[in-house]
Amino acid sequence: MGATAQVPTVAALRPLVQPPYVRARPAEHWTADVYLRAVSPYLTRRFLLWGASADAVTWLMVGTGVLSGLALLLPGLTGALLAVGLGQLQMLLDCCDGEVARYRGTSSARGVFLDKLGHYGAETSLALALGARAALEDDLAWGMTAGALLALGIVANRAVNDMVHASRAVGGLPPLTAEVAHKPDRRGWGRAWSAARALPVHRVLHSVELTLLALVAALVSAVADVPATAWLVVVAVPVVALVLVGHVAAVLTSTRLR
Repeated sequence: MGATAQVPTVAALRPLVQPPYVRARPAEHWTADVYLRAVSPYLTRRFLLWGASADAVTWLMVGTGVLSGLALLLPGLTGALLAVGLGQLQMLLDCCDGEVARYRGTSSARGVFLDKLGHYGAETSLALALGARAALEDDLAWGMTAGALLALGIVANRAVNDMVHASRAVGGLPPLTAEVAHKPDRRGWGRAWSAARALPVHRVLHSVELTLLALVAALVSAVADVPATAWLVVVAVPVVALVLVGHVAAVLTSTRLR
């Protein structure tokens, strides 16, 4: 089925690369639901015709994510708009690499690792670049430190989920499915974390939201001549710290490690 000469049309390809369980995953980002999954099969088909492997597409995603952060080092609206565009492209490629892997039957642990590398890299570069932008454009004296703290909190929060999977494997427990991992826990911290996830605050940790917030800050700075990026970083650091604490507490008081 993987021969490039036999790649089906987009209409025939879509059910093969987007089976129902993919669209129903709790971890699916809202941009995929809104429009990316409607667009991705067109690009996926191009990759298949070019003979690209799923890992090659993932490497493109990795590079695009890092570039979205570097784009914020460009001053004014130019850098913010470029970061948003690259952030959307990263998520589109994130859809395509899985679709290529499903069509070719090449899903692997290596692909999962590269995918995680892409998300860690994008979010880290964006947080650090926001701190640099706040220091350079808004004269925030501790902007770089704030960016580093933001990056640390974002990476740590993402790592908590990976630590759950690693801990279950080392402890001899079966793999944790996405449905169980996102199942609301009605006790104590688990209930509080489930309620908190209904609020948009935790979205600050994702690359798409970070680029959109950076664009909003750039627009506010351009219109009102205020240090909006510095304000964003100053607010984001304690928010991410609170989200991280809540996330860890929710894991420890849930059934995910039992």
